[in-house]
Amino acid sequence: EVQLVESGGGLVQAGGSLRLSCAASGFTFDDYVIGWFRQVPGKEREGVSCISITDGSTYYADSVEGRFTIASDNAKNTVYLQMNSLTPDDTAVYYCAAAESRSMILLSTSLPSEWEYDYWGQGTQVIVSS
Repeated sequence: EVQLVESGGGLVQAGGSLRLSCAASGFTFDDYVIGWFRQVPGKEREGVSCISITDGSTYYADSVEGRFTIASDNAKNTVYLQMNSLTPDDTAVYYCAAAESRSMILLSTSLPSEWEYDYWGQGTQVIVSS
């Protein structure tokens, strides 16, 4: 059974940092792309970042470039999202998602849409206070 379990969310003041984790199981980790999305009530889910476990390439939304860093620990089948210089606009439920690398074309100009991912975690809440 495929499982993606997010953790690390919480309440932080503006300017602070959080590190989210996405623990994966039930599939061959090395063959997948793992993405992070976020969603605010009433708005569409927004792609934040993704990483190809297959070749290590990383991609970011313009809104988080330079502040967020995505990385993987392949020995632990876990992807991390280090979030620095947080602002209230980063407040959202953050989700990780997975899709096979062979089914995705990764471009530096735009992140894959949510529809390209096959598996999703349950989400973790991030609240940034001003």
